[in-house]
Amino acid sequence: MMGVAFILSSAVLPAAFAAEPPPNLARLVAEREAAAQEARAQYTYRQHIVIEEGGPRAGQYRETRDIIFSPSGERTEQLLRPATNTLKRLLLTPEDFADIRDIQPLLITPELLPRYIVRFKGDEDVDGRDCWVLELTPRQLFHGFRMFDGLVWIDKESLAIVRTYGRAVPELRTRTNENLFPRFTTLREPVDGGHWFPALTIADDLLEFRTGPIRMKLTIRYSDYKRFGAESSITFETPPQ
Repeated sequence: MMGVAFILSSAVLPAAFAAEPPPNLARLVAEREAAAQEARAQYTYRQHIVIEEGGPRAGQYRETRDIIFSPSGERTEQLLRPATNTLKRLLLTPEDFADIRDIQPLLITPELLPRYIVRFKGDEDVDGRDCWVLELTPRQLFHGFRMFDGLVWIDKESLAIVRTYGRAVPELRTRTNENLFPRFTTLREPVDGGHWFPALTIADDLLEFRTGPIRMKLTIRYSDYKRFGAESSITFETPPQ
């Protein structure tokens, strides 16, 4: 789908001037993320998505869905009303919806960590919290398997990811088709005084298609987190070997 960049308001202190992080920081963060993933699987929440395109014939895509549990305790999704789509120049693809589900919320678990090159970039204050900044770059891209390429901000005290900035890869270009994706920022908030869950994803990008650029805005709001009392499980896509 999208392209260019959402500008962050604060600056990262370069690694040369930052205090040294723990040598096993990436592993500690991945373990913390695995715990957050397990905890989030026990919550219901609402997800509201708005995708807007620019231009004289501007349209938008809008949907609101609840992530809930069935009476038998199985995790499922429920649209509150049929999605509305008046986009004229953009076609939403399965990759776009996969990114909304898996990449924009971004959970870097121990199973996924070996697929990334991790570089320490420095530290930065994020809303009064002292954070480490790590850059994640995919070691190898696979057709049909979405990955994240960008920065994560980690609270030094809790080792929780509080912000991510980057985009989903790979972009898909052929002689006849282009499937472009946005740079986005996802902000997290603590839930029930514990794990940090996604609260807001935003993007405001220009997509450089061969037929001409298209301005796009993306907003995803996650709200109404409520812990479900019973045990449940989620099946995730298995990465290629």
